[in-house]
Amino acid sequence: MSFLNLERKRFVVFGLANKKSVACAIARTLIDEGAQVIHVVRSAERQQTATKLFPGSPVFVCDVEEEADIIRVRDQIGAEIRAEEGGRLDGIVHSIAFANYSEGFRPFHETCKADFLQAVNISCFSFIAISNHFKDLLADNSSVVTISISTTRMAAENYGYMAPIKAALDSSLCFLAKSFSAFSKVRFNAVAPGLLKTSASAGIPGYVDSYLFAEKATLRKKALTTQEAANLAVFLLSERSSGITAQTIVVDAGMAVNYFDREIVRGVMG
Repeated sequence: MSFLNLERKRFVVFGLANKKSVACAIARTLIDEGAQVIHVVRSAERQQTATKLFPGSPVFVCDVEEEADIIRVRDQIGAEIRAEEGGRLDGIVHSIAFANYSEGFRPFHETCKADFLQAVNISCFSFIAISNHFKDLLADNSSVVTISISTTRMAAENYGYMAPIKAALDSSLCFLAKSFSAFSKVRFNAVAPGLLKTSASAGIPGYVDSYLFAEKATLRKKALTTQEAANLAVFLLSERSSGITAQTIVVDAGMAVNYFDREIVRGVMG
């Protein structure tokens, strides 16, 4: 038995987009540890991508913006796993975020209400809805993990309005942990990475400069990797993290303590 003891455990991973996704790294690591993975993706195109990357894993399509679609995919997955021995999920990964920046970035006070509410629905409420509708499929001591960001208290202009939405996500997991404790031992936690090199981040204007700055700000002068974020998620999904719940755990290679690094200050001051 390995330390994590994930052999033959079953997990649903929401949010794989491509091979650079955090969801992809988490799923790959779970499978390497002997677990079974069920993918839920946003579109038929991503279903094809996930099937190519994980030919041995079932892949379902779900638009989490529509709660009825979450219920539908819950029923599909439930029918599949109930036919197998055990018939329960040992955990869920929620790696979903969306913001509509099609009209470019505006000052925060000019945030469009419709865009903000859509982002809350997809990036935050979907976590609550998935947890609620999948609760009867979860084993009593299972683990639910979402992906947040390393800080929601820094006003990074090119992150737009997503930091307040991630703050809502961080708060929601605490309330989910509390409400689920009335009938189960299900744990809820968030992985909060520093800046990562993913396809989603590549679409953020100015992100490359921020990423390079973050690399200089880490104590080791080397950027955080997607695999490092995935490793923490897999640990939180395992029974070895049984004493951890309602927590947002930062993985940033020390970036948050090092903004006044001598080299960074010298570079700014010329």
